[in-house]
Amino acid sequence: MLSEIVNRRSIRAYLPRLVSRADIETVLRAGALAPSSKNRQPWRFTVTLGAKKEESLAAMARGLEEEARRPLLPESARHLGGAIQTLAVMKQAPALIFVTNPMGRDPRQALNADERISELCNAQSLGACLENMALQATALGLGSLWICDIYFAYDALREWIGGQGALAAAMALGYASEAPPPRPRKPLEQLVEWRE
Repeated sequence: MLSEIVNRRSIRAYLPRLVSRADIETVLRAGALAPSSKNRQPWRFTVTLGAKKEESLAAMARGLEEEARRPLLPESARHLGGAIQTLAVMKQAPALIFVTNPMGRDPRQALNADERISELCNAQSLGACLENMALQATALGLGSLWICDIYFAYDALREWIGGQGALAAAMALGYASEAPPPRPRKPLEQLVEWRE
């Protein structure tokens, strides 16, 4: 098994050390090499550094405030505190990468069966892209955090990015200032059903 798979961790504390553009491009290239349904490659990347990163954080903060007032995700309100903690992690990371799906639809939009299948296939493709990015970051000695809490600030971040399609995820990238232990995993015996 690849050591990057075994050693990858979700990093929530970063050193104040910049990541080189070459390393960021290597991480992005790994994401772009992921398999995708029908070779759609449903990803676009917005890399934020320095002042532009600060702008993205301000958009995230505005979105979280709006979510507290008028929730897009009312059934997930108990997780809003976690999204606020994620914003603090994002502030520490020297680089943030926002991943959008140019073919994606607004999550509030009703979908017909074909559109729903397309969205599911693209979601799987985006998952492969983000996993490739996280594994490549590990191979480069970088820490990363795959962020889904951006959905609590969906409209504000999507407006800030200004792109077409749907905001899929974000990834924090930097040099880790922590070394968390592996999280427990279920044994294969609980996960696999053999049919012979």
